[in-house]
Amino acid sequence: MYRIVKKRPLNPTVTLLEVEAPAVARKAEPGQFIILRVDEEGERIPLTIAAFDRQAGTVTVIFQIVGGTTEKLNHKEEGDFLQDFVGPLGKATETAGLRRVAVVGGGVGTAIAYPVAKKLHDEGCHVDLIVGFRNKDLVILEEELKAASTQLIIGTDDGSYGKKTLVTDLLKEQIETGAKYDRVIAIGPVIMMKFVCQLTKEYNIPTVVSMNPIMIDGTGMCGCCRLTVGGETKFACVDGPEFDGHQVDFDEAMVRGAMYKDFERHAYEASCNLFQQEVR
Repeated sequence: MYRIVKKRPLNPTVTLLEVEAPAVARKAEPGQFIILRVDEEGERIPLTIAAFDRQAGTVTVIFQIVGGTTEKLNHKEEGDFLQDFVGPLGKATETAGLRRVAVVGGGVGTAIAYPVAKKLHDEGCHVDLIVGFRNKDLVILEEELKAASTQLIIGTDDGSYGKKTLVTDLLKEQIETGAKYDRVIAIGPVIMMKFVCQLTKEYNIPTVVSMNPIMIDGTGMCGCCRLTVGGETKFACVDGPEFDGHQVDFDEAMVRGAMYKDFERHAYEASCNLFQQEVR
């Protein structure tokens, strides 16, 4: 069992949990993920490691409430326990030798971009951290992002905070004003990563994306997280989660990612109804 030592709502639909998991914290690196179960009957869900404290033996994850499991997870409080918390899984982000990098985050993907940017910044890399949200109320981790970057640039769809523009436009603006990037790292909605990669391909800038498809066992055995990368089948849990963005078949990934949207919605509604009945 894994104790929740800290819970922090970041916005109405996104929550941060710090979990006591010494064995995971000891080995964790930016870019990796864990798989958890809320309880004995729960499904296994992957969540990217947002932070870790080796001394305290804790791992931080950030999740968006989109289905029944994340709704159930959000009802856990400090001092409660999780059934399973397995990791670290996947390959860590490669940062060696990079001098200037643009890390692009979209929505809750910003939470995944944060540890990557922090590691690069701590290693002396110039980090332009470009993040986008739908509106001001959904902005998360702003102070942490500032500390983890050389320059933080925020955009919102409605212009309620930062610039009213898309992250692709913010990235293009940086490139066209002279930024010479060794690499761009994009983390967020699949459609956002697709358009970031289309842009960077025009400028011949190597680009890495973090893929988070449907996943069950985290060992490559179930095959649910398969992707097509450079015409070959890859598995996000063992070959990734980071891949060469110019080789990923994003259209296929989006089709596969949408397969269970209705199921997620029904599970979320059922979970909400159950908690409302318990409250009564």
